Amino acid sequence: MQIQTPDWVKHAVFYQIFPDRFAKSQQPRKRLLHNVKWEAWEAIPTLQGYKGGDLWGVLEELDYIQSLGINAIYFTPIFQSACNHRYHTHDYYQVDPLLGGNEAFKELLEAAHQRNIKVVLDGVFNHASRGFFFFHDILENGPHSPWVNWFKIQDWPLAPYTGDLPANYVGWAGNRALPVFNHDNPEVREYIMEIAEYWLKFGIDGWRLDVPFEIKTPGFWQEFRQRVKAINSEAYIVGEVWGDSREWLDGTQFDGVMNYLFAGPTIAFTAGDRVILEQVQSRDYQPYPPLFAHEYAAKIQALLALYPWEIQLTQLNLLASHDTARLMTIAGGDVASVELATLLLLTFPGASSIYYGDEVGLPGAIDPDSRRGFPLKANWNLEILNTHKQLISLRHQYPALRTGSYQVLYAEGALYIFARTLGTEELIIAVNVGTASAKANFDCSNLQNQPNQILFGNAELEWKNTVLSVSLPPRTGCILG
Repeated sequence: MQIQTPDWVKHAVFYQIFPDRFAKSQQPRKRLLHNVKWEAWEAIPTLQGYKGGDLWGVLEELDYIQSLGINAIYFTPIFQSACNHRYHTHDYYQVDPLLGGNEAFKELLEAAHQRNIKVVLDGVFNHASRGFFFFHDILENGPHSPWVNWFKIQDWPLAPYTGDLPANYVGWAGNRALPVFNHDNPEVREYIMEIAEYWLKFGIDGWRLDVPFEIKTPGFWQEFRQRVKAINSEAYIVGEVWGDSREWLDGTQFDGVMNYLFAGPTIAFTAGDRVILEQVQSRDYQPYPPLFAHEYAAKIQALLALYPWEIQLTQLNLLASHDTARLMTIAGGDVASVELATLLLLTFPGASSIYYGDEVGLPGAIDPDSRRGFPLKANWNLEILNTHKQLISLRHQYPALRTGSYQVLYAEGALYIFARTLGTEELIIAVNVGTASAKANFDCSNLQNQPNQILFGNAELEWKNTVLSVSLPPRTGCILG
């Protein structure tokens, strides 16, 4: 079978936005609420507090987003919900009024598209919420509700709010706030398919799917793909699966997954023994124990062998998300760890994803702390920002960094060197994660050219016939072109 994935994703640098925390509109807008007592923007986030970020705020920051070189946005959920992260959906057809509603989203979508920025939404289709109309009807009417078989009701009465009694229905991860849909019911299946279709017709460019591995109904994701691609063959379907995802990446379901199998080893290699274990141990990825270069190379080559190349090019590669601690905090505040990992991210095949604020060095422990308000300009780390801008710009400039082959040239001790090659375009990327200078001599006879221009970073180079000698300062990386 010929696997087909959306071409634009191979060239995308995504910006992941948690809407309540990125930006508050500064312009006068027609709002439902005035004089709201929002949680202080700079205060540490709480589980239930809102900070008042909205979609108009994102619209007003499109210049900034574009200045980074971003050409795609992934929003965590934006639909109406009684929750700051909005994974508790109330209404799949309404953008939350706190975010500006459907009108604000339409305005933002059009403005983003005018700048050639794609927009991908979060599809929370495994579970709804206690406040979801159909579930609420069951709470009011019990077994008399026409919606009973839309959920997994086990017994009566239901206990949605008290932990003292059995819930008597299935909630996601045992959470009463998140009743799980009965996907074996054809009506439920059709309802979800129509939501996906509605927003694609509205103009979105794809769906990120929340916990899609929880939906076990045979053929569900195959039908989802067929119906999405029938509306927009270039729509992106990316699943939140943290481990080996071959089951979903056979070409009949998702175009890619959130590539935590890249994030884990990359953080373990670049941050090493600086990794704060309590920030990572409760999560399903492994940014520990520290890796030597040869171990990192083995993990990366195994990852690149796991899926078809066409799928590798549309993976969503990331270092952090709303579900993890931020890299700055995981690495104990070490700026070099952040910069080295970002260099590896932006030179890896597949779409890169930057979690809002990571580009200016925003810290944050595991959620809810990883969902802080975007920092005031005075608190930006300009060195990290400059590194992001440089690397994103180089990625856009050199097609080899996006769709070129990936070949490890040298991996010993703390030094990792690889080539990205597309036709006659060849780049060599070298990373020294050690605390001492590192030097390597290695044969490049399978490269046609001898890249000797330093496009990024600092290094000493010398070519002797086909052997390249590279010397890198400690905790630095470079790109040669």
